[in-house]
Amino acid sequence: MKTLLGRRTRMLAATTATAGLALLTACTSSDDGGSGSRTAAGGVELVKAGQLTTCTRLPYPPFQSEIDGKVQGFDVALIDLVADDLGVKQQILDTPFENFKTGAFLNSGECDLAAAGMTITEERKKNVDFSDPYFNATQAVLVDKGSGVTSLADVESENVRLGAQAQTTGEDYAKKQGFDPVSFESSDAVLNGLRTGQVKAVVIDYPVVQGWLKDKANADAFEVAEQIDTGEQYGFTVKKGNTALSEAIDKALADAKADGTYKKLYEQWIGPYDESAASPAAS
Repeated sequence: MKTLLGRRTRMLAATTATAGLALLTACTSSDDGGSGSRTAAGGVELVKAGQLTTCTRLPYPPFQSEIDGKVQGFDVALIDLVADDLGVKQQILDTPFENFKTGAFLNSGECDLAAAGMTITEERKKNVDFSDPYFNATQAVLVDKGSGVTSLADVESENVRLGAQAQTTGEDYAKKQGFDPVSFESSDAVLNGLRTGQVKAVVIDYPVVQGWLKDKANADAFEVAEQIDTGEQYGFTVKKGNTALSEAIDKALADAKADGTYKKLYEQWIGPYDESAASPAAS
């Protein structure tokens, strides 16, 4: 889930829809006015008092997207658990995905963490610290029904125009397989590209495809040609050296898996519970 650096940053408030896109996940002020402590439970230092500020990139259903005037999704729900443990509310900031890879908004003090359905990679670990993995992800090849394409190999042999989301591991995988995919700015743009015939197949994270196919119109029009196990795991990121916050995230995830909350949220946002995908071992 990625965008260009030049895109203007937008603040989202999930409790109140305003003209345009600004929504926050909780009724919290973006300015602490100099009052209140920025130290939360467990000695976690926050960039703003009383709130856990999360960088994300919208939309990326089912992990985060605007639904009924609120930013909701699997990632949002999991980080709400972290915020609850810290005794604060989560606030979401929509930012270019490139900032997640470089850690720019974490280093500048704009956000405490990033939650963006982001794959843990060695390259990204150079710039940010990851939480324990919270989701095992595969890639999917989505095509028009009746296209005759049953695999990524068919995409190549039949010279089918392929699309992917810019700066994602799906795009990286396609390029490594020798493709030159049409690059789309967001997951919504990927789906629109398939709908409008700009491309005839797309490669993107399978959970995103699962979310799309919950819509009957999409399910009637498209089908999964192939799932590709690329060994990817998602993690949340914090600024390098922010051990207190990464430990708080790991604890919230472990508690959620132990008490059944994780399973409940998985079924709500992803679909039927897949223990192999839902319970990855710590890296």
